Amino acid sequence: MNRPKRADEAGGIYHALNRGNARCEIFRKAEDYAAFERILAEGLQRYPCVILSYQLMPNHWHFVLQPTDDGGMSDFLGWVSLTHTMRYHAHYGTAGQGHVYQGRFKSFPVQDDEHFVVVCRYVERNALRAGLVDRAEDWRWGSLWRWLQKDEPKPVLLSPWPIRRLSNWVEHVNEPLREDALAAVRRSVVRGSPYGDADWTEAISGRLGLHSTLRPRGRPRKPEKES
Repeated sequence: MNRPKRADEAGGIYHALNRGNARCEIFRKAEDYAAFERILAEGLQRYPCVILSYQLMPNHWHFVLQPTDDGGMSDFLGWVSLTHTMRYHAHYGTAGQGHVYQGRFKSFPVQDDEHFVVVCRYVERNALRAGLVDRAEDWRWGSLWRWLQKDEPKPVLLSPWPIRRLSNWVEHVNEPLREDALAAVRRSVVRGSPYGDADWTEAISGRLGLHSTLRPRGRPRKPEKES
C-alpha cells in the first residue's frame, strides 16, 4: 500500500510563517513570547523536527525548520499552533471570541546552500526591518539573540546548521538584503514556491507536488492576432 505524499520530507529545510488573525497581535507582553518558547520546547520533544532559525514578532512568526522524519514539520507546527491557541484563550479568557491565527501556517522548501543563508538572514533581521530594534541581535525573541549567548538559555531550542555559518554573521544579518534576493524570498513566502537554483527547484517541485506554485498567476494572455 502506497503511503500518501507528505508536505515535508525528512532532511529538507523549510521556511514557515503564520500571522495573527486579521494581523492582530499574538504576543502582547514578554511573558507571551516566553510561554510560546516553552511550547516550542515541548513540541521539539514530541515531534521529529529541529529549529535552525526563528523570530517571533508581535503579530506573526518565522521559522527555518528541518524535519528528521517525513511530515515532521507539519506535525510539529500543527501541534504548536493548536497548543498556543488553546493556552492563549485560556490565559486571556477569549475562548469563543475568534481565531488566534489567520489560518494554517505557510511554508516553502529551501535549498541548503547560499539560499539557506539568505532565508536565515531574512528571518533574523525581521525585527530590525520592522524598526523594532536598532540592531538585529537586540531582538530578544529569536535565534540570533540566542546564538550570541555564551550558553543558550533554557529552554534549548536551536540545532546546528547543516552548512557552515558565515564569519561575521551578525554583521551580515544587519546588512540589508539585495533587492532581488528580498523579492525572491517574498515571492516564495506568498506562493509557497521552493527557493533555490533552477535545477533544484524543478526536482523538489516534482517530489513534493509544487509545480503549480511556479506557474504565473492569473489567466493566460490571449495570443495576439496576426495583422
